[in-house]
Amino acid sequence: MANFQQEVEAAVEALLFQQIILYPTDTVWGIGCDAEVPRAVERLYKLKERPEGKPSIVLVADLDMLRHYTAEVPAGLEQAIAEQTRPTTYILPANHRLASQLLGPDGTIGLRIPQDEFCHKLVRRLGHGVVSTSANRAGEPTPATYATVDPKLVRAVDHVVGWRQEDVGSTAPSRVVRFGADGQLEVVRE
Repeated sequence: MANFQQEVEAAVEALLFQQIILYPTDTVWGIGCDAEVPRAVERLYKLKERPEGKPSIVLVADLDMLRHYTAEVPAGLEQAIAEQTRPTTYILPANHRLASQLLGPDGTIGLRIPQDEFCHKLVRRLGHGVVSTSANRAGEPTPATYATVDPKLVRAVDHVVGWRQEDVGSTAPSRVVRFGADGQLEVVRE
């Protein structure tokens, strides 16, 4: 079995070297990179065969880090985060600190504070956001477990996290919400 702290440190080191990692998230298995490094994000998009202009989610450690990446924090955000019962991504107006490829056409970014211990420690140790996109090529099934990740993708990334590779069961992508003009949460993806 993999050592938790060693796995976190090895993944952080890979991210610091602008590498692409394959890792367990609080939802499904994902591929990621440092969200502030455009070159790494470009490599990730090519690897995933993700169309340009399709935004990605960024994991952040806490509300302070979330604020670091947003141009504006809606009044009800803290309460929404406190009351969420499952992994939820919030679409918010982005500022200039993230790689531009990650943003939606309207200048927004999807940010999530993971409750998963591995993801939380990874983001906290790195000190900034980590891209979180499912570990599949565009149009292919989303892998809920490491065993269902395409072996070609496993070989294509720079670093594979050994933590939770033996997990079984199914998980689902995060819920995605945004704040409407009236300040109320609108569900984008259930």
